Amino acid sequence: MLACAALGSTNAEIAAQLGLREGTVKAYLGTAMSKLDASTRHSAVTRARRAGLLP
Repeated sequence: MLACAALGSTNAEIAAQLGLREGTVKAYLGTAMSKLDASTRHSAVTRARRAGLLP
């Protein structure tokens, strides 16, 4: 999910790619942002990369 966001995909695009509902994507990204202590998608991606979770 976060890898798709890192590529600039919207919630709707991520949902279509993964066969999920847009609300599910939004919830998952929110959880990831919370766990990474990030207030935006961009900062979540940055923190995940620094932690070695994303290339």
